[in-house]
Amino acid sequence: MIKSRVLLVSLLTAAGLAILPLMAVAMQSARSAGPDITLLAGVIQLVNRAYVHPIDSDELTKDALKGMLTRLDPHSDYMDEQEFRRSQADLAGSFGGLGMEISEQNEIPTIVSPVDATPAARAGLQPGDEIVLINHSSTHGVSLSEVVSLLRGAPGTSVTITVLRGKQPAFDVTLTREIIKVKSVKSKMESDRIGYIRISQFGDDTADGFKKAITDLKQRENGRIKGLVLDLRDDPGGLLTGAVDVAGDLLDSGPVVSIRGRDASDEKVFKAPAHGDMLSGIPIVVLINGASASASEIVAGALQDRRRATVMGTQSFGKGSVQTVIPLKGHGAVRLTTALYYTPSGTSIQDKGISPDIVVEAPKEQQIASGALLRESSLHGAFANPGPLNREAGTGREQPTGQIKAVYSAPIRADLIGKPEDAQLKAALDHLVQIAGKETGAR
Repeated sequence: MIKSRVLLVSLLTAAGLAILPLMAVAMQSARSAGPDITLLAGVIQLVNRAYVHPIDSDELTKDALKGMLTRLDPHSDYMDEQEFRRSQADLAGSFGGLGMEISEQNEIPTIVSPVDATPAARAGLQPGDEIVLINHSSTHGVSLSEVVSLLRGAPGTSVTITVLRGKQPAFDVTLTREIIKVKSVKSKMESDRIGYIRISQFGDDTADGFKKAITDLKQRENGRIKGLVLDLRDDPGGLLTGAVDVAGDLLDSGPVVSIRGRDASDEKVFKAPAHGDMLSGIPIVVLINGASASASEIVAGALQDRRRATVMGTQSFGKGSVQTVIPLKGHGAVRLTTALYYTPSGTSIQDKGISPDIVVEAPKEQQIASGALLRESSLHGAFANPGPLNREAGTGREQPTGQIKAVYSAPIRADLIGKPEDAQLKAALDHLVQIAGKETGAR
């Protein structure tokens, strides 16, 4: 189970942000914030002396840090040493648990998406399912980190969760924990020599896995691929570096994404390599939905802005902020929102998401049963969209083609993604077949 205060977001890292300068600033600020530090220390001493039950000072300090950071925005947080190690294991693509991504909605842990081929997915858990009880104890008001601790455990042991799905009566699901090994990239060849690649999250292995998937598909068809469907539905994001690498494998030079922090002059632009496109202009469709967030939005936005792909599906999640993880030696780490990211045209995805070029909703019978729609804009403390960056003429950055009316609908059931009955995938394949037919006719 991936751990994060809101799991539909980037778990770690904006590559290139300076951690040591941030730490130096933090230490200097601490030395100059005498009265504030004195107040905090005084309250901790007061609780230690007068609270009805003995309280460990370390716990009070940890809770104070969490309270301070989690009130900033939905994605900043303090991780103790155990939580920090767990987050590192998550991004490595191997971790123990049940295989679900969760967020906190109205103080109740809510499933954002089950991870493919895990106990949660096999049990039929769906986005929007609320976990109201764990082993018959209420989760209301329990911190997300505590929920994670309750759900994780030794492989082979079981845990019973009580799920509330829409207006249905609550029901129990008993799951057996196992080591979750996430293969973030899966591929296959569809009919008419059209390749299909699904990225379920952007972890340490994604960039290499994506390159291998393209290479394998090309070898299978002797290099004569007619199109590619890149499926980013239900992809909650992950590493920024993974998103830049994946987009860079489909673009020849030019910007992929830029990030800007508090200082407007401090902008970093990530670019594709000069001859990066592994498919040499072969048409691409990118599939997204309301559970596509963060790194997946970076890829979709870059390929859309650069007119390298047609984006299909429904409006994405709208998570456009960057978190930097700052280790605190022996004391875990701080995950802090340090910047916002922008598509090549200078458009912020924050709060709004990516609008597809062609809207294709999943049929009602294929949508998740609860119909719950989790979006960045609905999260407590989420930033409003800051508007576009000011761009000078002649930068070569094109305006996005897909900024049409946003369409929000419940995502397709996870068990149908990539299957023959997947209506959104079929629409993407049909679109590519039509393009291939037009190109053949033009010759």
